[in-house]
Amino acid sequence: MDISRTEQRILHLLAQGGRIEVEKNEKRRIEAIRCLTRDGWRYPDLDLALFRKLKRKRAIASSESGPYRITRRGLELVRAELDNR
Repeated sequence: MDISRTEQRILHLLAQGGRIEVEKNEKRRIEAIRCLTRDGWRYPDLDLALFRKLKRKRAIASSESGPYRITRRGLELVRAELDNR
């Protein structure tokens, strides 16, 4: 499965130890999404449509109400880059 450049960037950040934090309102609807690198810096290019696209492809998942992290499927989708750790 081919993924877009922005999806690739987000998955690469998550593969290096980043996370996606989701804030919900009283009705349990998503209110805000933040993508954080492993150093705690915010990555601004993640929006709700891209988040849903990655979730639909099962590239990210949340466990025990924690932040969203990359899954094994997401690791298969991400292409290797030189600065991967």
